Amino acid sequence: MDLIRIIIAIILPPLGVFMQVGFGGAFWLNILLTLLGYIPGIIHAIWIIARR
Repeated sequence: MDLIRIIIAIILPPLGVFMQVGFGGAFWLNILLTLLGYIPGIIHAIWIIARR
């Protein structure tokens, strides 16, 4: 299941984080990072998925 979340996180980072943690602080941080730059959003999403 983590592999699917990582693939989704590469395509749409906030969705991957949402699938992992829901509407928490990490989700909103990921939206902000994705808006500021796509790559930071991907890195943060993969970090959140791999950490849990």
